[in-house]
Amino acid sequence: MPAETLLRAHRIVRRFGGLAAVNDVSLALERGAIHAVIGTNGAGKSTLVNVLAGEIAATSGRVELLGVDVTRWPQPRRARAGLGRTYQRTTIFPRFSVLENCRLAAQAAQQRPLALWSAAARCAASLARAHDALERAGLRAHLDRPAGSLAHGQKRQLEIAMCLATSPQVLLLDEPLAGMGPEETERMLELLHALKPGHAILLVEHDMDAVFRVADRITVMLDGTVLASGLPAQVRANADVQAAYLGAIA
Repeated sequence: MPAETLLRAHRIVRRFGGLAAVNDVSLALERGAIHAVIGTNGAGKSTLVNVLAGEIAATSGRVELLGVDVTRWPQPRRARAGLGRTYQRTTIFPRFSVLENCRLAAQAAQQRPLALWSAAARCAASLARAHDALERAGLRAHLDRPAGSLAHGQKRQLEIAMCLATSPQVLLLDEPLAGMGPEETERMLELLHALKPGHAILLVEHDMDAVFRVADRITVMLDGTVLASGLPAQVRANADVQAAYLGAIA
């Protein structure tokens, strides 16, 4: 049975004035697979994620989500249609509890125009989605803790839980391993592996050891363009990739 493509980017270009931060980039994200995008700082990785998420518009090209052309859709509409993302920098509410952070994310994704007079904090559906997301992210034991008191790796897990609470099918994860120690990295890689069956995952990451352990496919970007794309073994053996990164991942 062929893999199910959940998100497809076709010849994406994003210009800032005369600079093409992303230039003619195409990729497909499939359910049950992790597609890593790697490259040095300034390669265009985060700009590409922002275009896919709808946070900035493509100068040209097309983005399809679940078979629908969403190129002109803003970020909130794409999120409600099944696309979730995390950011390089922590975006939690540190004074709120872990559960409340996740409940707010679930509530934001579930519009309730007919529930004007009911207390949002008692919304059973949002609470259920929050509990489920925190269970999957490995944070069940920390529901009542202030989010700001979590360890760094746990905060990154919470961000993914908040993303999961919106019921996405596509996950865009921008450097989820940044700043982690070895034990935290292992927990995050286990979480990513557990999330694979139900999602298509795009992973932007600088930790090359982790990328080659977890990715099913890798795209290498250089100066806004695709230098190489393929299976991890193919990318590792690619002469252009080795030359561009001085053998750093060879």
